[in-house]
Amino acid sequence: MKIKNYMLVVKDLEKSKDFYWKVLGLRTLADMGIHAVLTGGLALQTEGSFKEFTGKEISYHGNDTEIYFEEDDFDSFVEKLYSMEKIEYVHPVMEHSWGQRVVRLYDPDHHIIEVGENMKTVCRRYLDQGMTMEEIAEKMGIPLKAVKAYAR
Repeated sequence: MKIKNYMLVVKDLEKSKDFYWKVLGLRTLADMGIHAVLTGGLALQTEGSFKEFTGKEISYHGNDTEIYFEEDDFDSFVEKLYSMEKIEYVHPVMEHSWGQRVVRLYDPDHHIIEVGENMKTVCRRYLDQGMTMEEIAEKMGIPLKAVKAYAR
């Protein structure tokens, strides 16, 4: 068995497709009116249809899951993001203890979106600062084999 898509329930399919296109660059691959499949393995399902399928009420603002993206050009992405109107942030850009910079924001239905700096970029930054691969592995909490792969 393999996972096919991650699906989010949304109040307004068009508004959500627009958000994911403008903010994250995800294109719509298929749109069935109540369901849309976007690039990157993300699917959107309308609230009404999902209620009908499951017989359950929909609850938003759970703050218990997120969709995680990595961005190769994090600085440019953040510059673009901060220039956009009506973006609600979970928090501004922060740096985790392992050195990765991230920003978290809400989509129109308050699903948490995390965009992080590409881990290869983090590793290369540490290499450029003169850290050894062993030091980087310890700092980032990843196996040395991963550091070597990122360093290529």
